[in-house]
Amino acid sequence: MNLGTYLVTDDDHSENHSTVDVVEAAIAGGVDVVQLREKGRSARDRYELGLELRAVTREAGVPLIVNDRVDLARAVEADGVHLGDDDVPVAVARECLDDDAIVGRSVSTVEAAREAADAGADYLGVGAIYGTTSKDTAPDESRIGLDRVRAIAEAVATPFVGIGGVTPENAGDVVAAGADGVAVISAITGADDPEAATRALAETVQERRATE
Repeated sequence: MNLGTYLVTDDDHSENHSTVDVVEAAIAGGVDVVQLREKGRSARDRYELGLELRAVTREAGVPLIVNDRVDLARAVEADGVHLGDDDVPVAVARECLDDDAIVGRSVSTVEAAREAADAGADYLGVGAIYGTTSKDTAPDESRIGLDRVRAIAEAVATPFVGIGGVTPENAGDVVAAGADGVAVISAITGADDPEAATRALAETVQERRATE
């Protein structure tokens, strides 16, 4: 799985586009992975949205990952699931899904990255690098910075994306610090033109990866 540009959906960050519209635009702009997040919606709403996104991503050949919910990942036939600290362990998720399912894990420390790698996570989401407004923490409280990214890159061989406040302007620095790509919510979802925003982000990541 190419982790270059990874979209995490959240319609709370978009006033002008539906989640399906954002995903279609992001695919046109060159996104590599789509994660269904939408934590403000009910499980039923996420299921129905997941079915729509599964059809769109399958046609485009883009992996669809479901945030947190192994049951929803199975129900919509997603390619995998992304887990946080409060979710089931990596090994349990893998037992519940197909053998070829992708299992990702959010981490913010070197120790957690090593534990996730040892548990068999296929990839990591490392952050929040520049802070985040998508969780119940102030941006400064959630920021881990690029030094932590470098330390995690040195500690594990598992591929990872950097997340949290990433934009086309700083995405290159995240890749230079050791990330395989970047994951974003508002940089694409909240953009006036999600396709153009995705393309700008993807080009930045590709250019920096080519020089590393």
